[in-house]
Amino acid sequence: MAGPTHYQLPRPEFDEAPKLLIVVAPYYRQIADDLIAGARAEIEAAGATHDLVEVPGALEVPTAIGIAERMSNFDGYVALGCVIRGETTHYETVCNDSSRALQLLGLQGLCVGNGILTVENTAQAEARADPEGQNKGGGAAAAALHLIAIARKWGKKDKGVGFTREILLAGDPGDSGTA
Repeated sequence: MAGPTHYQLPRPEFDEAPKLLIVVAPYYRQIADDLIAGARAEIEAAGATHDLVEVPGALEVPTAIGIAERMSNFDGYVALGCVIRGETTHYETVCNDSSRALQLLGLQGLCVGNGILTVENTAQAEARADPEGQNKGGGAAAAALHLIAIARKWGKKDKGVGFTREILLAGDPGDSGTA
């Protein structure tokens, strides 16, 4: 029995190819590889480019995205990984904290697609990661691409806060330079 079908937004189009960073926690290697394959296919179908970085676990994914935002020039981010319920409350901590951190990055203006699977067992993870199945990696990439399109529609990537370099170099326009 097939599950319900879901509406998918049309793939956004770009005048200038976006550059995305895929950040993946490959704790479950095969699941991570399927998520990556789905994300790459969606990014490439949109005419975008990407880099890939691996981190130890799902909790490190938002941190890596934060570092990349401060130190690099990506338009958006795809967060990938898998958390499978175990015997302890660590599952809730990892699921809640990684999701919350990604949401906070999004609220700060980053274009983040969350593809960190939170499942009860391996079979659920495999079904969701499969690029020919639920393709949650592709869905996360699509989410990031749609957010990039919205950000480009509404304005500049970096509006800045505080002083700009030009103001600091120009000095005070009322200052004649004499004392």
